[in-house]
Amino acid sequence: MTKIYRTLLAAALAATLTALVAGGALAQLKGGGKIVCWKDNTGKVVGCGDSVPPEFQDSATKEMDSRGVTRKTTETAEERAKREALDRETAVQRAEEKKRVAEQSRQDAALINTFTNETEIDLKRDRDLQVVDTQLSQMRVQNKNAVDRIAEFKKRAQGADSKAGPSEYVKEELARAESDKVKTEQGVTAKEQEKEDIRKRYAAMKERYTLLRGGGTPAPTKVATPAAPAKK
Repeated sequence: MTKIYRTLLAAALAATLTALVAGGALAQLKGGGKIVCWKDNTGKVVGCGDSVPPEFQDSATKEMDSRGVTRKTTETAEERAKREALDRETAVQRAEEKKRVAEQSRQDAALINTFTNETEIDLKRDRDLQVVDTQLSQMRVQNKNAVDRIAEFKKRAQGADSKAGPSEYVKEELARAESDKVKTEQGVTAKEQEKEDIRKRYAAMKERYTLLRGGGTPAPTKVATPAAPAKK
């Protein structure tokens, strides 16, 4: 029972305070002046008067005229900081999008001016692939040489005197050959990936060229604008 009584008493006090604040504000409005109400950090109106107290200078406010019509509102310092951060983020995104569109236009112009038809694109792709294939052939030869050297020096190490073991020269050459084998294998893998990248790049280039020559204009990528923070 005590708990219920306290709850009812708190509610009654809150209602009385609200009525007093509103009553004072209405009285001032009827006098022909203006009234400003201020909120706490939860967004709840905690007072009204002809000016905002110093301790609530950074709070959100609402100003009304003599007819009770809201004429002006302000943000809290937190809301203002969020809005300004959002504005900066949006400005950066717009600048990046503008830069991207300009770069795409430059690339489109270069593409149209470089090739007269799609066959020329295929021929350029094949020439680039041929260059990489030549480099691949050289790396595979180097890899085979490294494998052969490994076999040779392993054989020499195994045939060395059991007490003295393989010479320092054999050890160094074996280590060098094994290192060369790893490097050439990595190089072959990288060149194979480069060939795949070339195919993809020219496929995208050809698709873009066909679209541009066909008179179509690709829709620019839209950058999603961050949602504005909800006002309290």
